[in-house]
Amino acid sequence: MRVSIIRRLGRSVLVVLLATTASFALLRVAPGDATTGSVEGRGRTASERTALAEQLGLQQPLPVQLARYVGDVLRGRLGISSSEGRPVVAVIGDALPATVLLSGTALLLAALLGVSVGTLHGWRPERRSARLAATLLTAGYAVPEVVLGTALLAVFALQTGLFPAGGLDDPLVALTGSTLARWRNRGWHLVLPATALALSWSAVIVRQQRQAVRAAAGEPYVQAARARGVTPLRLLLRHVLRPSLAGSAALLGTMLPAVAGGTIVVESLFSWPGMGSLLVRAVTLRDAPLVAGIVILVSAAVAVGSLLTELLVSQLDPRLRSAEAHPS
Repeated sequence: MRVSIIRRLGRSVLVVLLATTASFALLRVAPGDATTGSVEGRGRTASERTALAEQLGLQQPLPVQLARYVGDVLRGRLGISSSEGRPVVAVIGDALPATVLLSGTALLLAALLGVSVGTLHGWRPERRSARLAATLLTAGYAVPEVVLGTALLAVFALQTGLFPAGGLDDPLVALTGSTLARWRNRGWHLVLPATALALSWSAVIVRQQRQAVRAAAGEPYVQAARARGVTPLRLLLRHVLRPSLAGSAALLGTMLPAVAGGTIVVESLFSWPGMGSLLVRAVTLRDAPLVAGIVILVSAAVAVGSLLTELLVSQLDPRLRSAEAHPS
């Protein structure tokens, strides 16, 4: 088990290093450099830019610059945002909590909805409610996130006014409301974008969970427990549900890159001030240091999330732990 964890950590570090190298290449092919990228740098003279380039080592060979850049990234120094005139770390730090709140809530909703509907459909496929729920979620998966989000906006925000059309919270409540009122208001703003993401993601989990439950229900030890008179509910909870969750947990890990992409679309649509909106603005303004910083952070998050998912799957499925302990 320890060797497996070390191997997975090595793969995660490799992914982050590759993302760091890619972001370094992005900085080199983008127009301008660190001498002109900041707000103050636009007013520098040619001699001042040359002196600053020598100070920053921009005239050194590319391998030397790459080594320095990787060292700066490892120390948390990602440069200056040309559109914000502030350190990239500070700009990302302002937007990251909003994205964590949105994506975390959406993933939790998708997991709960997908696992519950998939389990019910796999365990009791004859139930109309289970078939209807699975069909609706599959239809939601077939619709692009931008179309689904636009439909939710049109119906529940513009026509009925039940939910806010966008933003993180109401400015007046954020300034004058109590702590409870601010969190309630933020949760109200969170409903539509989180629902748009959860509906898109949950259908894949439904399909995986349904197949896993059907497969687990046909195992010999389940049939033996049923023959001993174990009640259906106890049989499901003790013998079927836990091994079937391993596949859904692994699927969540493989969905992490798609989660990042979907968050960009939905954040832009709902004016959610997170990493997705920040990335779109950085690309529009050709803010290469900020784009590179976001790429590194997203790659690191995907690598760490995949590692944690693999560890969770190995805990849910004892057969995987046995295979790791006694490799062939």
